[in-house]
Amino acid sequence: MSMTKADLVEAVSRSINVSKRDAEMVVNTFLECVVSALNHGEGVELRGFGSFRIRERGPRTGRNPRTGESVEVAPKKVPYFKVGKQLKELINANN
Repeated sequence: MSMTKADLVEAVSRSINVSKRDAEMVVNTFLECVVSALNHGEGVELRGFGSFRIRERGPRTGRNPRTGESVEVAPKKVPYFKVGKQLKELINANN
């Protein structure tokens, strides 16, 4: 089972004893800040947790699976998350 954004808002609300509306504002603001930084070409590093970066994928030739025809795929930017050492250790310690 996965934690949804609503679950995260609920957990934040309980953890810091604020209303769900205020917790949702905190979660949304955090996510907007991460997206904004990535859009400006900046990375976001959360020590012990991990870092968000943008990777550039170059142009390539793909194939349409339905027709088998070659198709040119444009270059694009892809968000990437690299897990921090401390988070890895915490996850593996619980196994």
